[in-house]
Amino acid sequence: MTTEQQNTLTVRSLLVWGLLAGLVGGLLAFGFASAFGEPSVDAAISIEESGGAHEHSHGDAGQAHDHGTAAEEPAEEEPVSRAFQATGGLGIGAVAYGLGLGGLFSLAFAFAYGRLGSLSPRASAVTVAGLAYVGVVLVPFLKYPANPPAVGNGATIGERTGLFFGMIAISLVALVLAVVAARALSRRWGGWWSTLAGGAGYLVVVGVAAALLPAINEVPTGFPPSVLWEFRTASLGTSAVLYAGIGVAFAALLHRGLTRGRTL
Repeated sequence: MTTEQQNTLTVRSLLVWGLLAGLVGGLLAFGFASAFGEPSVDAAISIEESGGAHEHSHGDAGQAHDHGTAAEEPAEEEPVSRAFQATGGLGIGAVAYGLGLGGLFSLAFAFAYGRLGSLSPRASAVTVAGLAYVGVVLVPFLKYPANPPAVGNGATIGERTGLFFGMIAISLVALVLAVVAARALSRRWGGWWSTLAGGAGYLVVVGVAAALLPAINEVPTGFPPSVLWEFRTASLGTSAVLYAGIGVAFAALLHRGLTRGRTL
């Protein structure tokens, strides 16, 4: 890193660029989720309200729900309307999440820059975004995929949440160690083979963790596979748009900042 880059890449400038990139990514994710995610959410909610998602027993309890009694009870009024959840609520949540993730991304870039071989600043930003998506979203999702409304036992939500975040933590630690190991091995094996070795080590660690952690399958019998598939693919796609938007926007802001720094 040159002296000019050091003067430009301050913590403050990186954080500002990260927040701006997070705003862009959050807005893009909101648009994608509105177009591709909300239809499957509406379909799942309709199934839940009709009672079709509950025609199954819950493990050791071995008792089916009595929907005849439940149907006679008056429906409770939602504190927040579904219309607002699908528009304003989704937008606020996506932007807030994008801003937070953008700030964390700027710190991750500060740690990774210069440790990813001879990649340029823009390439490093995009690479960090891609690795973050794999480590935080894709790999944990393969073990514990997202579920739409009407899927999941409320009594196990704490256990499921803990296992999911545990998988994320294992994946992130393994990813950081893989990057550090690949950089150390590059002096002896070169960039190509050291990268393959680091990637293989990461896959081994997360594979063992996924095999040892308990599996959770609470999809009700008879739940439409198409709705489940659409929701899960939309969930992955929304995260992909979010991380890609942050990575590309941050890379553009970073390049602009470095270019301006050289001309001043």
